[in-house]
Amino acid sequence: MEKKIITISREFGSGGRTIGRRVAEELGIPFYDKELVDQIALESGFAPRFVEENGEHSPGLSRLSYAFAPQGVPGVMNGLSTADFLWNIQCGVILQLAEKGPCVIVGRNADYILKDRTDVMDIFIHAETEFKAHRIVSLYGESEKSPETRLAEKDKRRRVNYQHYTGRTWGAAQNYEMCLNSSQLGIDECVRIIVDAYKISQEMK
Repeated sequence: MEKKIITISREFGSGGRTIGRRVAEELGIPFYDKELVDQIALESGFAPRFVEENGEHSPGLSRLSYAFAPQGVPGVMNGLSTADFLWNIQCGVILQLAEKGPCVIVGRNADYILKDRTDVMDIFIHAETEFKAHRIVSLYGESEKSPETRLAEKDKRRRVNYQHYTGRTWGAAQNYEMCLNSSQLGIDECVRIIVDAYKISQEMK
């Protein structure tokens, strides 16, 4: 079956975003990550920062959500919580992007949102803790919390969000075409494997 769209789900620090961007560059197709956040922000009225921090995190209201809510919106839009409102916008944007043609989409539960399409290749990138800890310190610097704590907290929020909106277990192998360990394979090899698989699918039209 020919694949046109690649979704990249990833553990924090595993290099999934880097892998997705490089795959898109090698295939010459659009890459949606920050661009996706900006579009969701535009259509929802939320600040990009709020979308970035909450679009993949645990659902629920907080005082912070009101600080970034659209002007004049009291935290509940059309009877929806801010989290559910944001989820609906996110689904619509991802479905629209998929209709435009081949692309790589990182995160945002895109694998589930596009589950009814037959032209999607879903990838999950994971890695050993030491590898991920080194990456986040290199990319984002030190913080008051240990790298291991930061990794655990970030992935827990993603896991809860995914479970809440999809009913699936985040990272479970049966939800993806491929699960790749970037700490064992390396970033370059993960890119090669995905690109090769995508190209092979093009020959199966």
